[in-house]
Amino acid sequence: MSRHTLIGGGTGFIGKGLSNRLVKTGYDVTLISRMPGLNRITWLDLERNGIPKGVTSVVNLAGQNVLDPSRRWTDGFKQNVWTSRVNTSSVLVKAIAAAPYVKAFVNISGVSHYKPDETHIYTEKDPGHGFDYMSKLCLEWEKAATLPADVTHCRGIKVRTGVVIGRTGGMIKNIWLPFKLGVGGPLGSGKQILPWIHVDDLCGLIIHAIESDNVEGVLNGVAPEIVTNGEFSKAFASAMNRPCLFAIPEFIVQTIFGKDRSALLLSGAKIHPKRTLDSGFKYKYPTAKDACTEVVQKISS
Repeated sequence: MSRHTLIGGGTGFIGKGLSNRLVKTGYDVTLISRMPGLNRITWLDLERNGIPKGVTSVVNLAGQNVLDPSRRWTDGFKQNVWTSRVNTSSVLVKAIAAAPYVKAFVNISGVSHYKPDETHIYTEKDPGHGFDYMSKLCLEWEKAATLPADVTHCRGIKVRTGVVIGRTGGMIKNIWLPFKLGVGGPLGSGKQILPWIHVDDLCGLIIHAIESDNVEGVLNGVAPEIVTNGEFSKAFASAMNRPCLFAIPEFIVQTIFGKDRSALLLSGAKIHPKRTLDSGFKYKYPTAKDACTEVVQKISS
């Protein structure tokens, strides 16, 4: 039986890793992008013509990069961050409802609607709370990605991710040079929790969700080890054989990113991937030490 995955946002950091892994395991892959091309359709094509025949699974990774330091946190940029997630999810849900050959829909969202708490450890059973911009976005994002009750031909899976760790993008790309120069360190106090996952594990979890007929609903896409920003920074510095001495003050982070965005870096909830583990998924990099060692070895090789 042929396996064909349609990926929204497939040209980014996570999308490239997922596409390569799917192709290596025998999948056909088509991307949805703003520009047409080989093995691509545009979002306009999708709205006009629906999901291409033969597609068996859909993954949505689309979304404007929130932590792009070159972009000011203006009303226009905030609107783009919002619509690039909510609108694409809505478009795909509508298209999937009319495509009985699609058997799995995996939508990537975030963990921001888990409100930071010093004692509580969240699992997938915990409801989200809309207490700031990012948490409200996550709630609307998942609402838009919910398949209607009468769509019975397709499983809907929502993977809530933390910070994605990998050598070609995300947080590591931004912190690599300071740590290499020996001036890297935690953000703010460093005591805030940092929910995270290695990009290889996230891609593996998406494929696991596509291929496991018993998987449906919410999965926490975070590593099982709960660490603070300071602990992760020390693990990364250790993997690079560098010191971890220079914390970046909270006011500098807020000056660069603004209050809404800096919350992603300066606060975080304790999250356990209970349903993810119960589904049979096995992490390749379950600890910060494992993840940082792999990333540094890849970059250095």
